[in-house]
Amino acid sequence: MKVSIIILNFNDLKNTLECLQTVNQIKKLKSLQVKIIIIDNGSKYNIKNKISRLRRDFSGQAKFKLIQNKENLGFAEGNNVGIKYALKNGSDYVLLLNNDTLVDKNLLIRLIKVIEGDQKIGIVSPKIYFAPGYEFHKSRYKSEERGKVIWYAGGKLDRQNTLASHRGVDEVDSGQYNQTRETDFATGCCMLIRKDVFDKVGFFDQNYFLYWEDIDFCQRTKKAGFKVIYHPQAILWHKNASSSGGAGEKTSVYYQTRNRMLFAFKYASLKAKLAVLKEGIGYLFKGSQWQKKAVSDFFLLRFGQIKFAEVA
Repeated sequence: MKVSIIILNFNDLKNTLECLQTVNQIKKLKSLQVKIIIIDNGSKYNIKNKISRLRRDFSGQAKFKLIQNKENLGFAEGNNVGIKYALKNGSDYVLLLNNDTLVDKNLLIRLIKVIEGDQKIGIVSPKIYFAPGYEFHKSRYKSEERGKVIWYAGGKLDRQNTLASHRGVDEVDSGQYNQTRETDFATGCCMLIRKDVFDKVGFFDQNYFLYWEDIDFCQRTKKAGFKVIYHPQAILWHKNASSSGGAGEKTSVYYQTRNRMLFAFKYASLKAKLAVLKEGIGYLFKGSQWQKKAVSDFFLLRFGQIKFAEVA
């Protein structure tokens, strides 16, 4: 059985190297062949030498492949490059992993056991904590609670309003989300995907570029008859919002606004479409600069990447 772990890097080598150090400690089944595919998404600096030195530390643990894109292809297409390489080389499963995560040693083996136990499971995501010090509300927690503050315990999709959220976010874990269950969406921060899913639904939609592409992919996966699962016995820690290469708030506002409209017009009911449309028109008059730009680009069918430096 072959598993490829795909890690996307964009101007964030420090986090990528720290993530890889934890990946090196992952336990695996004897029957499991693991390959690590690092996708550099057009970073400003060349990471080849750093990765080559790190590869020696992984001797006997896993094979490495570095793919360097000439430009930033975004989360969607950047990962697609790695996924296509993995499938071409015979992978049965693909594990997408944010570069700003720290991995529990049992993560992979526990995800594999769940997905192998039911052929109808197409995607499974773990329980994800904020890495200590990266919580939204840092002053809220005691020192002994850090590392146990939930970032993701399943995805919730409000279809009437086209809003996506994480179950359990900001809560201290006391076992309240310890049941494996189907979920509205898995998170692109960490998701194990069966090869058959790509065969039936294709890849991430590059029109999103960044944000909502994982939710879109999960919707297509469900429509194809697969289950999307949250499995809390597999865990990792997320350095929330540190993997965007320092792009800042404008990036989030723009892509979240535009891509939410894109998702709504692909999947929502007529009533929900009209509500999102009304909200978008409101942004054109009273929204921020980036909300106005996002809505305008949606109506003009401008998808994919936006060059912020070109916007006045």
